[in-house]
Amino acid sequence: MKISVLTLGCKVNKYESDALIFELKNRGFDANDKLEFADAYIINTCAVTNEAEKKSRQMIERAKKFNQNAKVFVMGCASQNRVNQFEEKGVNFVIGTAGKKKLLDELENLGSKLFDLPTQYEDDLYSAQTLSRAFIKIQDGCNNFCSYCIIPYLRGRSRSRSLESIVNEVKKLPEYVNEIVLVGIDVSSFEIDGKKGLATLLEKLDCFGKRLRLSSMEDNLVDEEFLQRLKNLKNFCPHFHLSLQSGSDGVLKKMNRKYTTSQFLESVNLIRKYFPLAGITTDVIVGFPTETEQQFEETLEFVQKVNFSQLHIFPYSQRSGTVASKLYKDLSGQVKTQRLKKLEKVGNEMKLDFISKNDSGKVLIEEQNNGLLEGYTENYIKCYCQGEAEIGEVVDVKILKPYKQGCLCKIVKSEK
Repeated sequence: MKISVLTLGCKVNKYESDALIFELKNRGFDANDKLEFADAYIINTCAVTNEAEKKSRQMIERAKKFNQNAKVFVMGCASQNRVNQFEEKGVNFVIGTAGKKKLLDELENLGSKLFDLPTQYEDDLYSAQTLSRAFIKIQDGCNNFCSYCIIPYLRGRSRSRSLESIVNEVKKLPEYVNEIVLVGIDVSSFEIDGKKGLATLLEKLDCFGKRLRLSSMEDNLVDEEFLQRLKNLKNFCPHFHLSLQSGSDGVLKKMNRKYTTSQFLESVNLIRKYFPLAGITTDVIVGFPTETEQQFEETLEFVQKVNFSQLHIFPYSQRSGTVASKLYKDLSGQVKTQRLKKLEKVGNEMKLDFISKNDSGKVLIEEQNNGLLEGYTENYIKCYCQGEAEIGEVVDVKILKPYKQGCLCKIVKSEK
């Protein structure tokens, strides 16, 4: 039986889907992640926005075009949010965000089943790493309850994977994996024995000699002790994805974010004290329901003041069930689009400015396209490299000029 596991959404979903593929293969199935002819499809859905949920539903139709008679199984945040939207699509079986391994026991069944959200980390699925960069899931759930976000209601409260389990998975990584990316719904909340544990985890993993990268962080994790411990690591990649969401204190308060812009800027300055050329990227939501034109201008001014290396910009998406959807009237799509375009222009300028500050770097080669080798520097600049190297190799490069989504480089020496 051939099964395709199709993924929408975040890196956590990707890790979980890869883990399902690995388990399916262990059970004797022919499994992959390709949208192609299959006897069955497992669709791992996303609900972070209305559009993501819509795409999750559309994926059923896309899969069915390859095999109208295929079985379809659905799981993830969108089905946890509204299970009936998939039941109405005539799929075979639906679960939510919990008990994903149990879905594999239901491949011959029909119906739907939402398991209770766990209070402990579900440590029953492990991904088989096939690329030079490995995603390692360390945490699930979220306690932040930002007013615009539905994920804490769908994933449950924050819960951390055990240090032993993480280390054991890293020990099994193939030799060709030369970078580890730690992922989770809220990586900053990772704990060991009830205490902040991210720095300790990184210290434990540093001895494996592979580059270490954090997928994202919250502002509250940044302090002198944390950064000094990171500075002492041999393999830490100085890339910090700090979620901002808005550069207006008034909007941040309505969003139920737990910091002010001055606190955020203080964290950025502290990072640059320890890592002067750190890549500092962020997420920004434009068009939050209470955001005035003046508050949007405050955001424009603040992101320029921080001078991020890259912006990820999203128009606000009203999610039924969130605090914001109950309290505030949505802004027009036209207003959101106008603000998005203004912020994109600023973001592109900052990205070019950051690239110009770098004249060299170490790049992990991940793939080859159109005669150029592609990968990222430690501080997360996308590089298109001229020269020769193997996939999975870390090479020294000279940065030549901005190019496509990053910069054009020349390989000058191989590290491995």
